[in-house]
Amino acid sequence: MSAAASIELPPWAAASEKRRAHIARVTALIEAWAEAMALAADARAAWRDAARLHDAMRDAPVAELRRWCPDPAVPDPLLHGPAVAARLASEGERRADVLEAIRWHTIGRAEWARTAATSVVFLLPIVIFTFLVRHHLLRGVTFGAVRR
Repeated sequence: MSAAASIELPPWAAASEKRRAHIARVTALIEAWAEAMALAADARAAWRDAARLHDAMRDAPVAELRRWCPDPAVPDPLLHGPAVAARLASEGERRADVLEAIRWHTIGRAEWARTAATSVVFLLPIVIFTFLVRHHLLRGVTFGAVRR
């Protein structure tokens, strides 16, 4: 059984196999951090659930996401976090830190609790890599566009 297949998502989740593999990697990383930090069982469960559910609707159609997040100020690519949080809240999820972590995992938020703040770490490798290779990326983008 693949790691992606072992991730339990709600029946309403819309996540491709590739997305499920991502969720499995993120969840494994968060579980390792929680263990290394010797977090209490309830905090570990909150971290695990936030990681497991953060992209549960990432591959859902925009119309479905808008049903759960009708705020026109939220751009389409950012809808999945607020939509998952709203759906979970409607089903009885009451852990505010889990809901906030899921709601804001894509862009972050200054008022985050510890659970939510862990999700920003997912973005750091991408930001660092992009910063380090920015000149190469620019050269690749403009290669052939400039006449010599």
